Amino acid sequence: MVTKQFKGGSADEADLRRADSLAREIFSDIANKWAFLIIEMLGERTLRFSELRNEVEGISHKMLTQNLRMLERNGLVERTVHPTVPPRVEYTLTEPGQALRATVDGMCGWTHQYLGHIEVARHRFGICQTG
Repeated sequence: MVTKQFKGGSADEADLRRADSLAREIFSDIANKWAFLIIEMLGERTLRFSELRNEVEGISHKMLTQNLRMLERNGLVERTVHPTVPPRVEYTLTEPGQALRATVDGMCGWTHQYLGHIEVARHRFGICQTG
């Protein structure tokens, strides 16, 4: 994947409507369930890889690694390697990551608030599709 570089001067790079914008690339990176769940868990405290894997039920080693690297590349997660034997690696949210967590928390709240409504709609949709 080729990562676009934002020079800070182009409004086009921040325009989500443009297919070639850096903003759309970033949005595409972070708008996935694993990234949201990792951000939510790291918002509570600094965690080691194995702790994160235990907290995010269902995530594979590979998906956790890929998402942590992507979040680190985008400046949302900081990876700290402690010089011990064996090396201890910890992950924590950066300031932009903490700011994004507020949005993730909002989406979690929205999900809880409208879960019943969504279940009814899904049930109704399933009945309409079969009949």
